[in-house]
Amino acid sequence: MKHVMYASVATLALSAAAAQAEQVTVFGPWLGPDQETVEKVLAAFAAASGHDVRYVGSDSFEQQIMVDAEAGSAPNVAVYPQPGLASDMAGRGFLAPLAEGTGEWIRDNYAAGESWVNLGTYANAEGEKELFGFFYKVDVKSLVWYSPENFEDAGYEIPTTMEELKALSDQIVADGETPWCIGLGSGGATGWPATDWVEDMMLRTQPPEVYDMWVSNEMPFTDEKVLGAIEEFGAFARNDDYVAGGAGVVASTDFRDSPKGLFASPPQCYMHRQASFIPAFFPDGTEVGADADFFYFPAYAGKDLGTPVLGAGTLWAITNDSQGAQDLIKFLREPQAHEIWMELGGFLTPHKGVDSSKFADAPTAKMNEILLGATTFRFDGSDLMPGAVGTGSFWTAMVDYSGGAPAAEVAADVQASWDAAK
Repeated sequence: MKHVMYASVATLALSAAAAQAEQVTVFGPWLGPDQETVEKVLAAFAAASGHDVRYVGSDSFEQQIMVDAEAGSAPNVAVYPQPGLASDMAGRGFLAPLAEGTGEWIRDNYAAGESWVNLGTYANAEGEKELFGFFYKVDVKSLVWYSPENFEDAGYEIPTTMEELKALSDQIVADGETPWCIGLGSGGATGWPATDWVEDMMLRTQPPEVYDMWVSNEMPFTDEKVLGAIEEFGAFARNDDYVAGGAGVVASTDFRDSPKGLFASPPQCYMHRQASFIPAFFPDGTEVGADADFFYFPAYAGKDLGTPVLGAGTLWAITNDSQGAQDLIKFLREPQAHEIWMELGGFLTPHKGVDSSKFADAPTAKMNEILLGATTFRFDGSDLMPGAVGTGSFWTAMVDYSGGAPAAEVAADVQASWDAAK
């Protein structure tokens, strides 16, 4: 019944936008508990608008949405886990632009709003840029995990700048301990955790427009700016004193096992950089906020690049235009549309107007504060690159680099795959 309460508020905000009820179909990647949650959000929209809303989820979303679009049977709204596919579909004329004024609303109401507008803006079939995507439900990757008890016992303070983070790492080494646990292993996807490191370092050493040029290959992978970001990662991962087990085990350590060193007795490491999902691989019974906590992977104080945040998220786009589809995107502006999922857990949002007391727990609320504090948000770069690069040569290159290959050499390999993909 909770969604009925929300719906009554949203009804006022929508001002009875739907003149006539329609069936609105939504297709996305969520199954299981996430499907149940998004259906609660859509039920609130249905109650607010009068539309008949139906959601279908699939673990083959990326393939099926293209098949449906080409067959002329696309849903009204599709939920994309990655902007790249939405951009491709916009260029083929399969997406409808969002209503006029949506971009201005995002700029005013989302933290780092211009970033979100840019992430949802693509060239249409005529090559003209339009806003096609609305981001709803995001993830944060720029996090460092640690054990508060270990920090307290050792007398360490949370670093607030990259300079302080490196100084803390050196202090831990001087104390005879190991600062970091790092693992790149992930079966057939081995290497992807290193791409996140490099992307975070790009955002901490270069302006966001340079990051964008790198991701699109307007700036080649062999550029000195890219090599610098790779070597910033190497300053951590290729330093035997910095990494539990030594640099030689980084590539072979499974990313799911790597944070366990935080909880060993005595600790095998003091910090682990990983996204918001990593507590799923902590030892059973670990309580986030007590046994484990996190802080923002900090920016350089001396570079004046603000507080960039790397992450991912889902964007909603209209694949079969209708009044009901436009109404649904408008509904997603409402704080209540976010708060329903916030209360159920597993949800972060850049919406500045939500009631933070509605987050399911304090750690999630704290994580969302990091998102709201972003001056720049950028999507996971490897997810925006061609598959042969972002989920291929980039991964492999980072494994080779972690094993001792020169940055220039592995970057040349990645650039060669970019050239072949064009």
